[in-house]
Amino acid sequence: MKDLIKKFFGDAPQPSEAETSDDQHDIRVATCALFVEMANIDSEFGEPEKEHIVSMLTSEHGLSREHADELTRIAREELDGSIDLWRFTNLINQNYSKEEKTRVVEMIWRLVYADGHLSDHENYLIHKLGKMLRFTHRELIDAKLAVLHEQDGSSGN
Repeated sequence: MKDLIKKFFGDAPQPSEAETSDDQHDIRVATCALFVEMANIDSEFGEPEKEHIVSMLTSEHGLSREHADELTRIAREELDGSIDLWRFTNLINQNYSKEEKTRVVEMIWRLVYADGHLSDHENYLIHKLGKMLRFTHRELIDAKLAVLHEQDGSSGN
């Protein structure tokens, strides 16, 4: 996996940069794992969900399509080998600022509302993730409202 990281993020960096690169990649995998878990909450991880995640990864993280596809694949494998989401949210909590975590939560809300509907399972998982990422209920709802407002503004309503 470390060779894959080096391939994604450039030539072999200096040792201190390698740790940073590995950490950055691991955080991206953790973040992507949350996206994949949300997209798969209804037990159907289809092409539309995958495309939405890849689109978020390319726009938010500046990854190429190829790298975003690979990151999604790795995140799915990591999820398959995991018994819960704690290791992913813990890594995010240890490495992301509140603002960065807010961006992650907003991306999850965008994924939830990509189909224009919030299911009961999605609602449960987003609240669970909010708690695990140390968000208050108010902060979670503020992120939701920001996304909904953004969608209303882009649709011209």
